[in-house]
Amino acid sequence: MTSRLDGALKVTGRARYGADHNLPGMAYGYVLLSTIAHGEVAAMDVTAAKSAPGVLGVYSPFDPLELRTPATFLGETWVPLQDREVAYYGQPIGFVVAETFEQARDAAMLIEVSYHARPALTSLTDGLASAEDAPPAMDGAPPTITVLADGVESIEEALAASPVVVEATYSTATQNHAAMEPHSAVAVWDADGLTIYSGNQGSDLQASELTAALVPEPLSVHAVNPFVGGAFGGKGRTSVPAFLAASSARILDRPVKAALTREQVFTATAGRAATVQTITLGADRTGTLIALRHDSICSTPADRSFVEPTSHGTSREWYATQNLAISQKMVPLHIPPTTFMRAPGEAPGSFALESAIDELAVELGMDPIELRMRNNSAAPPGNDLQWSSKHLDECFQIGAARFGWAQRSPRGHTDGDWLVGIGTATAMFPALRFPATVEITLLADDTAEVTTSGADPGTGLLTVMSMVGAESLDIAPERVTPRLGDSALPPGGLSGGSTATASVGTAIMLAATKVLDDLQALASSPGAPFEGREVSYADGQVLVAGAALTFGEVLRAMGRSSLSAKGSSAPGEELTKHSFSSFGAQFCEVRVHRWTREARVSRLLGVFDAGRIINQQMARSQLIGGMIWGVSAALHEGLEIEENGRLANGDFAGYLVPVNADIPDIDVHFVEYPDTLHNAVGAKGIGEIGTVGVAAAVANAIYNATGTRVRHIPIMIEDLLD
Repeated sequence: MTSRLDGALKVTGRARYGADHNLPGMAYGYVLLSTIAHGEVAAMDVTAAKSAPGVLGVYSPFDPLELRTPATFLGETWVPLQDREVAYYGQPIGFVVAETFEQARDAAMLIEVSYHARPALTSLTDGLASAEDAPPAMDGAPPTITVLADGVESIEEALAASPVVVEATYSTATQNHAAMEPHSAVAVWDADGLTIYSGNQGSDLQASELTAALVPEPLSVHAVNPFVGGAFGGKGRTSVPAFLAASSARILDRPVKAALTREQVFTATAGRAATVQTITLGADRTGTLIALRHDSICSTPADRSFVEPTSHGTSREWYATQNLAISQKMVPLHIPPTTFMRAPGEAPGSFALESAIDELAVELGMDPIELRMRNNSAAPPGNDLQWSSKHLDECFQIGAARFGWAQRSPRGHTDGDWLVGIGTATAMFPALRFPATVEITLLADDTAEVTTSGADPGTGLLTVMSMVGAESLDIAPERVTPRLGDSALPPGGLSGGSTATASVGTAIMLAATKVLDDLQALASSPGAPFEGREVSYADGQVLVAGAALTFGEVLRAMGRSSLSAKGSSAPGEELTKHSFSSFGAQFCEVRVHRWTREARVSRLLGVFDAGRIINQQMARSQLIGGMIWGVSAALHEGLEIEENGRLANGDFAGYLVPVNADIPDIDVHFVEYPDTLHNAVGAKGIGEIGTVGVAAAVANAIYNATGTRVRHIPIMIEDLLD
């Protein structure tokens, strides 16, 4: 088993993250945030700040850093200080640069800000009556989709004809990524342009955004981020510190470091939207679904820049049903931005859908696993493209055996003062690919380099590159040096959407084929060791009858230090032939104390069908992390937004995330069927599916233990009081 290549660097503190770069003559920036949720900055008195010790520059909407709004395939990225409008409490409205961080922070506190305040809407519940249709999804899907059986006029008619109907409304809380590494940047200019050290999910994308944003446009932008301290959507775009550090460093002609404080991360970056979802299920007495309606509403910032696609991310695809109606609405609020966060849509959507499926099982008096398997889909409803590979039933069968599901009682059981219950849920996440280019370089010392810009935000991509590269070149992984997180390398795209292994891995295989073809052509070219002879390649060697040379020996014989080739991968015609997804079955045991009503997760098991698993150790770790996120969503995480827009718990003292004592031993099992219809590597995504379904499995287990159905997360002690 190949261990994580960057593991030792990280656990010994030798990995250098963005803010770890300290340069000669470096200055420090501090971001000033708004203290109203909606309105306009009327005036900013910066006199005292400018005269404070060590201050080098004070920037505001009245004296801004000149920046433009960049756009990528994700849409436009908001740039700070470009106007006086305030859309949420905690919005960046100023930036102070000084000789030290403390001087910049203290000077920022001297700035006196006055506002023209306007009424603010900060509560999703209060805004439900004014919900509006969401824009089309990223794949072009409309906000409302209806699939009806022949002769059925409406979803209402289908539900009315269903012998068994359950309907309920579920809600999920606003969340923040809470990455270990706060958003930060170190910017330095020289004659060639800008170099920026900043954790991001795609170094080439960050370089592109900064190139488009900076005025005048720089000769070049070199983005460097070989180590990223957590992301999962929270660092998919260029951060506020990166924009401000880059622009101010140019003006001051000095390197500038800017880092958000932990409290600032909660508002000056984006998080997960809150949702309210109503699900209606209609079935016959055998449990076969007849109709499914899923109406979703989510919060969105005032600029309507992001929608959490809960109904489209789950009910649109998960179960076979003759009749389906889904809708997605949004409520614009004066709250911090929302964005992609690990399994966007699927994580909160699965809480609602999988809770509703459990409620239907109770209504039918049916085993929850049997109900799910009975309605297993061969293709998404209304879609003729069947799943390329699906072994979800096997996930449930293996999981049930490993977890002891046969001993489950419909009313749980007791263990002393603890009420014990178990629950389950389906997990699905689309198998995607993004465009990626990789370069492979064979070196004369018989080693190879595999490089792409990309990013590894803790997912293990660096190690995967080494392993897939070694396999493709037929050499030992120890002879492969992978490099990423540098925009000077071939464009690796975004490390997000559980796409990296499939995207980069396929590009590696294509690059390997090209470089080995070139190597064989070189070895048989005029003046080469095997001139004019038919050659082949295996085990790192060029072969002819009765002779062999390593690729390093061939290069040395030809006076070459290296030989390189690139390979590019992108989604293609496979999208017209099949539907693609990773699948899983989540199992959870919960213990609820009879008297205190404290809920504790005591066992977790996830069984996953995610194609070929490149590295069992890293894949297991990745899925365990996702399952912990699911426990956190179920029992811990939720931002509390006060009426004035201020976050009541915008720090790690009040925003609860699990600690070691909250998490039991977690079991992960793989049902491994390589899916080469999706990509040449055969791998599908695992980065996000681990969190999908876990919150529902926890809630279903709590119901099994206590008989109390909680339809919102996080679930608190007071929700379980009799």
